[in-house]
Amino acid sequence: MKHDCHYHPGDPAKWHCGECQMHYCNRCMPDADTRHRRALCPRCSKAMRYLGAATEVVPFWHRIGAFFRYPFHTDPLMVIAICTLVPIIAPANIIGLVIWLVLALALFKYTYAVISHTAEGHLKPPPVSVAFTGSGFDIVILQLLVFVLMGGLVAAAAMIGGPILMMLALAFAILALPASIMVLAMERSVGAAVNPMNLAVLISRIGTPYFLLYGYLILLTLASGAAQDFAVDHFPMWVAQPLAGFLNSTFTLILFHMLGYLLFQYQEELGFASDIQGEEGDADQQNRDRSTRFDADLDMNLKDGNYDRVQSMLIESLKKDRDNPKRIGQLYQILTARQATTELYRYHPRLMAWLAQRHDGDGLNQLMQTLQAAEPGFQLDDPELAVQCASALYHRGHFKPALRLLQDFHKRFPDSDQLAPAYLLAAQALANGLQQWEKASAFLAFIKKRCVTHPLHGQIDTWLDQARNQQPLKGPKASFEVPE
Repeated sequence: MKHDCHYHPGDPAKWHCGECQMHYCNRCMPDADTRHRRALCPRCSKAMRYLGAATEVVPFWHRIGAFFRYPFHTDPLMVIAICTLVPIIAPANIIGLVIWLVLALALFKYTYAVISHTAEGHLKPPPVSVAFTGSGFDIVILQLLVFVLMGGLVAAAAMIGGPILMMLALAFAILALPASIMVLAMERSVGAAVNPMNLAVLISRIGTPYFLLYGYLILLTLASGAAQDFAVDHFPMWVAQPLAGFLNSTFTLILFHMLGYLLFQYQEELGFASDIQGEEGDADQQNRDRSTRFDADLDMNLKDGNYDRVQSMLIESLKKDRDNPKRIGQLYQILTARQATTELYRYHPRLMAWLAQRHDGDGLNQLMQTLQAAEPGFQLDDPELAVQCASALYHRGHFKPALRLLQDFHKRFPDSDQLAPAYLLAAQALANGLQQWEKASAFLAFIKKRCVTHPLHGQIDTWLDQARNQQPLKGPKASFEVPE
């Protein structure tokens, strides 16, 4: 069953809390340990169940083309080529028979490995080494035992209930054969693979798609048989034999890959979890950073309407990292949305500095209106910040608010090195914005008189001429000279 994240509808859920009955996606759980399938619920702090890719797997009937392309990757082609061609050139004696048996075991081992490999989320075939190294060759013996036990169950049904019960048992054995193969590949247990209750439960949990897959498997088997008959009937034996073997192995890999994908698709119903494994091979790509956990908690609390909680979280965070621009911006947004005038005034130096750094003159103008409503005659106590904010306001066309920040600057900050830039900015606002040329000239004359040592002093005469001619006051000229 597909579950979406409670907080991000449309995003597949990766975690489920049985206590809260909540589903969470990766964005809600950036600190989760997906490699070890561990995470705590953000609400109740209880351990959650990992859903893996259960909620985002494409149904197998949408991947028919991918199933047919599966055997033609490099690794399975090499396995098929070795297991098909080597027995043909092997000597016709006991050594050749041993080679044939070993390669047959390797091919069967590889096909069964395909099921578990696919069920774990690997949509590309396992490497060649899986067929010829390590353990797992006993899977053929286990499968033979399964066939023998299934035959014994059918025979026992015939002895107990006669032909009718025998036919029913045979029909169930044929129907449950794909389920038996899947169970054997995953659990490596003969008992589990022949237990009728176990097989019936697996089929019932998968439901109708199991019978759809069964139909595909029948068609694959018929197609494989027809292709092999065609090869035998229309080609010489030295061509037909390897071609028939190649076709048989190819269709077998397709069939087993489909069985593994069915397990992968219905992993939640079958009680396990696995993720789609990319080429990078690292399913745990989450950056378990405390800041990402904090952002996820903010997002969830906002969507739950816990605005007091969000505000307090941000304030506490800024106590530890007072100049964090991201947290300041988030605090500005929540305080502005809530029209929290008291808190806006309390944190206005940091909020205005953040807005000035972003050159957000519109935001500064709005914030200043709020602050002036709370405190008529509001002024900044930091001369550098006042100039930065006034500059942002000026460039967004808010000339009067800019002038208000610079009012009586020489009285409030008589020794500040920002005096010349502040009054040049005031002159530009008066001249360029309000066309008050005489007042602009007065500010420029003040700079010429009081700021003799400031670098801007050398261009004052030019600006005075522009003001007398009622021309726009342009900023300082760019200089590319390198001081000696």
